Amino acid sequence: MQGFGVDVGGSGIKGCLVDLDRGELVGERVRIPTPQPAMPDAVCDVIGEVVGQFGYQGRVGVTYPGVMKSGVAYTAANMDSSWIGTDMAKAVEARVPGTVQTLNDADAAGLAEMAYGAGKGQRGLVLMLTFGTGIGSALFIDGRLVPNTEFGHIEVDGKDGEKAASAAAREREDLSYPDWAKRVDRYLDTLERGLWPDLIVVGGGVSKKAHKWVPLLSTRTRVVPAELLNDAGIVGAALAAEQRIGQ
Repeated sequence: MQGFGVDVGGSGIKGCLVDLDRGELVGERVRIPTPQPAMPDAVCDVIGEVVGQFGYQGRVGVTYPGVMKSGVAYTAANMDSSWIGTDMAKAVEARVPGTVQTLNDADAAGLAEMAYGAGKGQRGLVLMLTFGTGIGSALFIDGRLVPNTEFGHIEVDGKDGEKAASAAAREREDLSYPDWAKRVDRYLDTLERGLWPDLIVVGGGVSKKAHKWVPLLSTRTRVVPAELLNDAGIVGAALAAEQRIGQ
């Protein structure tokens, strides 16, 4: 069975056909730079272009880096503020031949990891964290998604956790992996006091170098790197569209 997913990010918009039986991309994905400024109409035009390059006409899953309810964006922490109140699902449906399922980008990545990757078969409470421009989060209880968690914005030492512990913060401040791991440790310690998860899956680009920082963490919870890496958002979006998961 095939589906189609589009993953919207701050620097690129990526899409591809997805083999939903295996959780793998079918062929080469298409990536188009995210318009700057990333205004709703411009971004939705690019989403339509990505889908159009495949000639796909079925149900499409589309991620958004923020809170998404019934197709409407409610936050824009790392997007242009004009996104707030935008009906993304309706806007994209005007540009593609099929119907659209929207959901938070970290929720999509988490769905992929729970179905095909590091979280497959895991019961209890699983927390997926994506480290990038900010920190995205996805929470699962016995495999069921609790949508639109925003744990990247929990207060750690008086400020947003992602301000100090995101991958962007590591690059911006030119931190070594050991020094950045201390930041992540402090962030996770704050999360663990309130959640008590059974497993934490860490994704985003830094998961490819997990050996440089995950062993340095002192969390009580087992932390494992994501397995689908940069394909997780696309795969999860396609899966969400097929299973009608999301907001």
